[in-house]
Amino acid sequence: MANNIRGTLPLPVRRLLRKLGSDIRDARLRRRIRAATMAERALISRTTLGKVERGDPGVSMGIYATVLFVLGMEDGLAELADRRRDGLGLDLLEERLPQRVRVAAPRSRRERGDD
Repeated sequence: MANNIRGTLPLPVRRLLRKLGSDIRDARLRRRIRAATMAERALISRTTLGKVERGDPGVSMGIYATVLFVLGMEDGLAELADRRRDGLGLDLLEERLPQRVRVAAPRSRRERGDD
């Protein structure tokens, strides 16, 4: 199944996942945490941890998030798709703003029902 997923991913996405996996591995090693200990803390198998550290796209996002949590690096997850970082979305939203704002003409007393 991982082969099917791998074949459908754009190359830049595959590269990003490989970098994420490599960064996770480097963070684990900097903390001097053995793979078996890391897997146990994340409640996953060593095989799955190996997949995470290779950036396997078949591993669920929840497992990646749990591994980052165990490393104390989960803070960045909330920022991934934060609207403040969505430059394109904000630009598109701004394009839809009206070019000018019309002020409604004052209504006569009769239209307001003041008679």
